[in-house]
Amino acid sequence: MLDIKVIREDLTWAKKKLATRGIKPEQLDELVSIDQNRRDALTKSEMLKQKRNEVSGQIALKKRQHEAADDAIQEMRQVGQEIKTLDQTVSDLTTKQREILLRLPNFPDDSVPVGPTEDDNQEVRKWSEPTQLSFKPKSHWDIGTQLNILDFDSAAKVSGARFVYYKGQGALLERAVYNFFLDENTKEGYTEVIPPYLVNDDSMVGTGQFPKFTEDVYTIVDNDDPDKPLDLTLIPTAEVPLVNYFRNEILDGSELPINVTALTPAFRSEAGSAGRDTRGLIRMHQFNKVEMVKVVTPETSWQELEKLTHNAEHLLQKLDLPYHVVALSTGDASFTSAKTYDLEVWLPFQNKYREISSCSNCTDFQARRSLIRYRDEDGKLHLAHTLNGSGLAVGRTVAAILENYQNEDGTVTVPKVLVPYMHGLTKLTKEPAWF
Repeated sequence: MLDIKVIREDLTWAKKKLATRGIKPEQLDELVSIDQNRRDALTKSEMLKQKRNEVSGQIALKKRQHEAADDAIQEMRQVGQEIKTLDQTVSDLTTKQREILLRLPNFPDDSVPVGPTEDDNQEVRKWSEPTQLSFKPKSHWDIGTQLNILDFDSAAKVSGARFVYYKGQGALLERAVYNFFLDENTKEGYTEVIPPYLVNDDSMVGTGQFPKFTEDVYTIVDNDDPDKPLDLTLIPTAEVPLVNYFRNEILDGSELPINVTALTPAFRSEAGSAGRDTRGLIRMHQFNKVEMVKVVTPETSWQELEKLTHNAEHLLQKLDLPYHVVALSTGDASFTSAKTYDLEVWLPFQNKYREISSCSNCTDFQARRSLIRYRDEDGKLHLAHTLNGSGLAVGRTVAAILENYQNEDGTVTVPKVLVPYMHGLTKLTKEPAWF
């Protein structure tokens, strides 16, 4: 959530910044008007409360001296009613102000490319050249289906579109990938966490999914009243339970940065993605993802973003998968992010790079919503900065392995770093057809 003081004190700058993220100037004019009215009502209420306190003392003195105080008492009754009205106005305007602030995205950093779409993203660096095969590459879904290690048809029968069964060597590969990720992340200083997969509404608000993106998630409903949502939602990413672990907490500044990582399933409705990536592992309703989250001081957060991004890159480099890093434009970056780097891995069949990780600095945006603070060495309280990054999306990594390591005979070579996790298996071959 944005700081209303920043908007109030430099409205022109705030309008310019948020215009690059699709926010119309009049939205901020309305916000500032509400804020001004709220502060005016609050000031008047406080003045009347001070007056009431002073007059109440005078009334008490008159009563002790047996002097008439009826007029003052009647006046204070009217003042009390006016205070009650003003306090209700303050409460109503505070709610309105918060509702608007909760729907405004983070200010983009000055280094972020300005533009409305992904076409305005900028390549930062590239690692390795795109894989060149001596034969026509197959798609990962065809490879997986022909090897009988991915089964989309059975998943569609059981659950619907955008689900998959991993079978045999496919399941082993998926498990190898995420165990490798967790091992590498913990070596880099992240503490592994197994969090809840269901979170309450306050948690979804805290990391910025609610109230703006309620259609993108799966919310649990009351069996007795299907139209009534319960205060529980399946997580769209481990970022939600990891960041909210620190919600309403005051941390010791000397302990920052805090680095945590978790493997969880991610559940996404993929609202608005009809017709996009309808085949394969790229856009699923349920998929595994290893997440990395940092809680840091404002002074170190930009340095920590670079570290986070390199942590994710390290995984792709050890897997020897070609990728590049792009800085997302103001129109393409996530709602909570001040700056995002996307890692995009090369997929030979599509002959293009596809996203496999997003690494974002959310500055104090989530911390203000979640009230995540730390106490410095002088005892002063500050809002922390939060960062998050995929380390990595597991299904997309499997897709990249199948396509980049495919052989002309239909088999797939196992990346060297995964062989120990695959019980020594060096090549994926066709599974028996009985399952």
